[in-house]
Amino acid sequence: MGRDCLSESQSGDAFVAFERVQKSYDGENLVVKDLNLSMPKGEFLTMLGPSGSGKTTCLMMLAGFETATHGKILLDGVSINNIPPHKRGIGMVFQNYALFPHMTVAENLSFPLEVRKIGKSQREEKVRRALDMVQMGEFGGRRPAQLSGGQQQRIALARALVFEPELVLMDEPLGALDKQLREHMQFEITKLAHDLGITTVYVTHDQTEALTMSDRVAVFNDGRIQQLAPPDELYESPQNSFVAQFIGENNTLEGTVKEIRNGVALVELDDGEVIDAKPVNVSQPGERTTISIRPERVEVDLSRLSENAHTLNAEVAEFIYMGDVFRTRLKVAGRDDFIVKTRNSADQQRLKPGTQIKIGWQPEDCRALEAV
Repeated sequence: MGRDCLSESQSGDAFVAFERVQKSYDGENLVVKDLNLSMPKGEFLTMLGPSGSGKTTCLMMLAGFETATHGKILLDGVSINNIPPHKRGIGMVFQNYALFPHMTVAENLSFPLEVRKIGKSQREEKVRRALDMVQMGEFGGRRPAQLSGGQQQRIALARALVFEPELVLMDEPLGALDKQLREHMQFEITKLAHDLGITTVYVTHDQTEALTMSDRVAVFNDGRIQQLAPPDELYESPQNSFVAQFIGENNTLEGTVKEIRNGVALVELDDGEVIDAKPVNVSQPGERTTISIRPERVEVDLSRLSENAHTLNAEVAEFIYMGDVFRTRLKVAGRDDFIVKTRNSADQQRLKPGTQIKIGWQPEDCRALEAV
């Protein structure tokens, strides 16, 4: 269910723009299919998707390491299709850091400045400023092998920023770090990008990383952008079943649309239950549909719901204590993989397996998407 995506600001006044870009390696199969995407200056945009979805290929075409088979890539209104990578003025950060092992940290940072024929005193000032930006001012004399993984990634980031580019591209830059350091660096990178006003294109397959860091996220699958939106809209209002399943945890129920009236779809689930849902990718009676609802939108305390809420019978299959939340797996409407998340609070009951309960949700939290 891919769609062409242009941001609200059309590509004419965008800082970065892909116009009908396609990429094929063998002349037959398209890795990227008719991509339209535009970004305003200063935006932090993440390209998110599974392996092989086309996100990294898009980043490499923007960097100049891959050539578009068709279409135009524009930077500040100028086509860069035929401009070599080293003349695009783009900063790059990779997962493997790509630091020169025989050079000191300061020499690594100085190298892109030397290539640009910047004088020695100015180089030293820019290197010092870049190291301070990433809290590594004391490490200029060390070599990469003397640094931890997190420190090396800071240096790689400083090297991408040292020549003050207007656009920085990052390809899975935090993939090699442990969870705690990764989360800390997510915050630092985002703050730095916004403080400096740098336009950033960030590639990851980690949905949490994408949601916490980005102004907007482009979800890729099968060479197309499935949805392009701010993180909260992407999570709360997925436009198709792929996005609903790929972003966050999601419950699905299968059914058939009985009628659509006043913006509400009446859906008969496969076990015979009838519910209301917001029609997103369905348009007429008789269509098969996959119902989507987030685990945290399902209530086990029905007093918290309004009168028009739906309730279904359920059986507790498994109760998992996770510290701040309880995760309960239920048997619902013929499925045994229906998940409910409830906050750990003094009044929240711990449900025992085998218990028969009722669950419910507001109709607006339930989306009727295309069948999968």
